[in-house]
Amino acid sequence: MMKNMLKLTAGAAVLAMSGSAIAGSSDGKIQIKAMATLVAPDGKITSIELDNIGLPAGTQTKADDNFIPTIAAEYFFTPNISLETICCVTQHDVTGTGPLDGAGLVSNANIIPATLTAKYHFGDGSGLKPYVGVGSTYFIFIDEKAGETTQALGATRQKMNDKVGLALQAGFDLPINDKGLGLSVDAKRYFVNTTASWFAGDTEVLRTRHRIDPWVISAGLAYRF
Repeated sequence: MMKNMLKLTAGAAVLAMSGSAIAGSSDGKIQIKAMATLVAPDGKITSIELDNIGLPAGTQTKADDNFIPTIAAEYFFTPNISLETICCVTQHDVTGTGPLDGAGLVSNANIIPATLTAKYHFGDGSGLKPYVGVGSTYFIFIDEKAGETTQALGATRQKMNDKVGLALQAGFDLPINDKGLGLSVDAKRYFVNTTASWFAGDTEVLRTRHRIDPWVISAGLAYRF
């Protein structure tokens, strides 16, 4: 399902940019969105499961925020019920707080938040169209590395585990004209935990569990056809 929806995103984007390829409509079955997005994760440690490098007592962590472009693709089964997925890659560093304030622990963790939500749209289809949604997500971590501080403590490699989680969503679409063009504002809250592991060679030296739980806030243009 996710693979097919991502293909739909790419195809719909090409059609929308062509302008004359397909006629837009405010009550069309398919909607695509080009958005500017703030990804604001938590990143706190919830438990330390293995520590062979001697983290100071009271060590805590946080993940930095990131601004990225995103594309959303949505299919309307009825005027009020739709299914939506998003396409994006976001990159984050994890640093220490407390005794290791500012210390680099994880560097350049790229995340693909593969997400599928079912949405309910309020109203009769004209004017402002608020909605709520709920769905599942699968966080895929790519090419993450040990930060400078954990490298100095003996870690040579770092790995974040891919995880399934929950996504809640709310927002609104506002038509600009009757040709399918509109404005969109969207907020998602993800609930995802992951396990982070650091290795010295092939030996695991540190393992912690983290609360990711990002807010994902987007605004941009929508095109429905």
